[in-house]
Amino acid sequence: MSSTIAIAPTSEGTRERSHRRKVAFLGPFASYSHQATKSAFPNKDEWELIPTTTIREVFDEVQASNVDFGVAPFENSTHGTVSFTLDCLADRASTCPNITICGEAYLDVHHFLLGRRKASLLPNVNVETAKATPLTSLSHVKRVYSHPQAFGQTAKFFATYLKAVETIEVSSTSKAAELAAADASGESAAVAGEVAGEMAGLDVLARCIEDREDNTTRFFVLRRRPCSSRSDDGVEQEISLPEGLPWTTDRAESLPGSSSGSGGSPVSMSPRPSSSVSGSNGGRDDAEKGDAYKGLYKSMVSFTVPHHTPGALADVLGSFKRRGLNLTSINSLPSLIAPFQYLFFVEFEGNRWDDPEGRVSGLVGDVEWVEGVAERWRGLGSWLNQRRR
Repeated sequence: MSSTIAIAPTSEGTRERSHRRKVAFLGPFASYSHQATKSAFPNKDEWELIPTTTIREVFDEVQASNVDFGVAPFENSTHGTVSFTLDCLADRASTCPNITICGEAYLDVHHFLLGRRKASLLPNVNVETAKATPLTSLSHVKRVYSHPQAFGQTAKFFATYLKAVETIEVSSTSKAAELAAADASGESAAVAGEVAGEMAGLDVLARCIEDREDNTTRFFVLRRRPCSSRSDDGVEQEISLPEGLPWTTDRAESLPGSSSGSGGSPVSMSPRPSSSVSGSNGGRDDAEKGDAYKGLYKSMVSFTVPHHTPGALADVLGSFKRRGLNLTSINSLPSLIAPFQYLFFVEFEGNRWDDPEGRVSGLVGDVEWVEGVAERWRGLGSWLNQRRR
């Protein structure tokens, strides 16, 4: 989904509004993470956005309850998973055991080459419409700053126009713009967003230099899971989320009991008993209502498997298939248990808190699966799918 974001004032995170709830994001202001966070928490009277210097700090702030939520980039449609975020979710040192994913946000990402213009615009170039081509000579550019993900998403442009320049990785694209602006010689440039360039006072040297026009980044909304999330009867339960935010509102209108209005319908993230979709027509009603929930939610779990057991990973993935749970992504990291053994992350359609057919709860509650096939199993959260088919 596209997001049109206004330029944020640099004082946004420091205004004295004690009643506002806090959200941490990878800063500084004008970064892509800042833009995604503004789209996820649009009301500045209710939410104070707090920039951090690293993704790890976003997780630390949420774990310490210094903020109510955190926003971190998880994957890009061109360059893949953000390894820093995956590493934090792995939590192999057990520093963030209470972090859970509770939402997602998508941002269309268009990269600009920003710097100091040393020559006139090239002839026959339309400054407003030209894409992935220099607007002026780039012969004076000696170094380019950016985030590793941004460099990965603009490889074709660099291979064509900036083969010999030094590329320097920094913590964020907006930080890259700040560094380029600080170079009085004008020999430094940055790959960053247009908003970051405007805030840094840089010229646009090339527009939309990403390898693909559909370049999109997905961000996770994070919160701290309470130490005790069980009701008086001992049943584990989910804590309610704020209503009316883009990532807590379903855009589809096919849910059982939903109205036919033009806007999105809030969807509960609290437990729903399996009998909630059963009807007088038996299996037919169950199937129709079950289809209404198809793809509505996504969840993620992490686990290891006994690496010397043939077919161990296939057995785990087969458990998802037997329960009709569609997988949407698989990632892995070294487990650090032993060299070349891995921790797997599986994302799938479904939500343990709104599970009318009992598919997810059956998986989560399957002791034999957890203890016999998968090892070191951990649920990482459930959330509304913002790109539901």
